[in-house]
Amino acid sequence: MSFRDYLHEKAEESRHNEMISYLMFIAGAIFFVGGTLETLSLAAKPEWFLFIPYHIEPHAGAVLGLSLIISGLCLIVFGLAAGINYSRDRSWYMQELRKANSIEELMMSKRTTVKKQGKKKFREIKNKT
Repeated sequence: MSFRDYLHEKAEESRHNEMISYLMFIAGAIFFVGGTLETLSLAAKPEWFLFIPYHIEPHAGAVLGLSLIISGLCLIVFGLAAGINYSRDRSWYMQELRKANSIEELMMSKRTTVKKQGKKKFREIKNKT
């Protein structure tokens, strides 16, 4: 496996991981909204901690709503952080892949110029004789 193939595979893997992390973000948003709706529908007047509603009464729906809200917030934060991390990794891999391609193109252009110069010299020698 060449270095270019390795970089290409890593860029694809990073793109896949980035997509999965953004799906994790979307799942967290759905959990957060579901938990908020559960808590707001359960209590007529819930308690608020910043922007998170909660209900103090011992009820199964209150625990479910709060757990959905907390897990949703965690998924949102970790999904965004992982997405940004994988995006930066993918941009680094793509930059290195561009460098590897430009070096290879430079080497190929040098080979063709050397071949052309060799053919010219051969023609000149042939024409002299």
